[in-house]
Amino acid sequence: MELFDRLGIDGSYIVLGVTVALLLIFIIQIIILVKQSKLKKKYNTFMEGSDGKTLESTILNRFQEVDKLKEDTKSMKDSIHRITENLLNAYQKCSIVKYDAFKEMGGKLSFSLCLLDDNNNGFIITSMHSSREGCYTYVKEVIKGESFVLLSEEEKQVLSEAKNKKNYFE
Repeated sequence: MELFDRLGIDGSYIVLGVTVALLLIFIIQIIILVKQSKLKKKYNTFMEGSDGKTLESTILNRFQEVDKLKEDTKSMKDSIHRITENLLNAYQKCSIVKYDAFKEMGGKLSFSLCLLDDNNNGFIITSMHSSREGCYTYVKEVIKGESFVLLSEEEKQVLSEAKNKKNYFE
């Protein structure tokens, strides 16, 4: 204490400072003990009913399940890709125009139907109905959106409408 007296420091300040420091250390220690207790409870709950071997087998089973899910996902992606490829080759753009082929004699029973795939390949079916002579049906092939056979106005219209339709995958 002599040293403190020579320096002009009151000893009560030192005792007060040490007491505050000890109090802070005591509060921090209580907080740490509470957190450690919570962590220990979580650990015990996690390990409850399991020894190291059971826990290891549980983890390995989960990894096997994850690997199986990865395989299944790849298989499904491949299947979806194959289905998509098949659907792109299916007729998916269609249009129909009904008209009176023989000017007031057929009653709008004639029609032209166009079916195209994604590459605009397909056909046009035209059925012209006449009340006296019956019905005439024609099929004209369409390759890449073009017909190499002369088309009527109705067939040109139905082809244009079908080509301008969007497919299901766009």
